[in-house]
Amino acid sequence: MSKLIAILVLTIAIFCSTSVFPSLAEQNTDVATLFTNNCAGCHINGGNIVRRGKNLKTKALRKYGMDSVEAISQLVANGKNAMPAYQGRLTEQEILDVSAYVLEQADKGWK
Repeated sequence: MSKLIAILVLTIAIFCSTSVFPSLAEQNTDVATLFTNNCAGCHINGGNIVRRGKNLKTKALRKYGMDSVEAISQLVANGKNAMPAYQGRLTEQEILDVSAYVLEQADKGWK
């Protein structure tokens, strides 16, 4: 019985270490690419080429109530004013991921 458990544990460990489950670094790279491909045209380095004050920096995100994944996700999905809607272009998960990425980068000062 203990050999069976050891084999099972080893099998699970091998399975989890394969590319089926991408590492956190890979996920962050994918989300950075997602941001670059869909958002950076207007929001390079967290800025805003259309309306300077409505950028993706921490101060502006707080000022406009966009300091949560939920709020950013709603804006990304539905758009507003000059911001186009990405629902239909991005999956729900991609919208959540890029929203979390925005907050993470804002916390880091977009460095």
